[in-house]
Amino acid sequence: MIKIVGVVGAGTMGNGIAQVFAQAGFEVRLVDVAPPMLDRALATIEKSLARFVEKGKLTAADREAILGRLAFSPSIDSLADADFIVEAIVEQEAAKRTLFGQLDAIAGPSAILASNTSSISITVLGAATRRPEQVLGVHFMNPVPLMALVELIRGQATSDDTMRTAADLCVRLGKTGVEAADYPGFIANRILMPMLNEAFYAVMEGVGTPEAIDAVMRGGMNHPMGPLTLADFIGLDICLAILNVLHEGLGDPKYRPCPLLRRMVAAGHLGRKTGRGFYVYA
Repeated sequence: MIKIVGVVGAGTMGNGIAQVFAQAGFEVRLVDVAPPMLDRALATIEKSLARFVEKGKLTAADREAILGRLAFSPSIDSLADADFIVEAIVEQEAAKRTLFGQLDAIAGPSAILASNTSSISITVLGAATRRPEQVLGVHFMNPVPLMALVELIRGQATSDDTMRTAADLCVRLGKTGVEAADYPGFIANRILMPMLNEAFYAVMEGVGTPEAIDAVMRGGMNHPMGPLTLADFIGLDICLAILNVLHEGLGDPKYRPCPLLRRMVAAGHLGRKTGRGFYVYA
């Protein structure tokens, strides 16, 4: 029975994951080595919950109860008695492998270790532990409190019991879990990233301005958000990291990241989080 949930990484995805687990009644421990990130996560969660209260989806008492189920720590040692741990750190394989080895060493023998990775092999992460059958991917969509879908990725050694437990957790969170095989990009980014990459090429080649390309995809394809606005929202560095995983993992030149994307990331123009990407933000 899952009662205590650990989340490692207090960035945008990590704090959203912590929030939805706390809203669903779990005791949650959010860990990040940088205390300022923990302070920012608490402020973000408080603001998100306040919006739910304003809209009548939560009461003020609910909000206080949810915040009371959240604990913040700079050390993964605080996760020693967690039943389910979600990794939500930087999208780099080496960093994730190191963390999974550390989590394996401190977590109880029955604990399940999950990654919120959007593209990196679950099999590789599981191999960094002594419990690969208890390792899986739980890829939440951003913004986590609002988006209903969760990709559940089965590694080569992931057990049926582990997948069932994760699927049951999705139900308790009010999310829809969809199983995906452990191939680069899984389902969501295997399809999404080539589309975004083609939009980057269209800008680079002068096919249209970012505004024109987004307008065509919104008005002509009924997408709620244009691909370049979406890429800025995701983070251009994240898009590049995922495209690199697709390109290297599948070996197909159709996944080659657009040179313009590489140049923008090198310049630090990463989208909303830096104030500039394909668009400029206040």
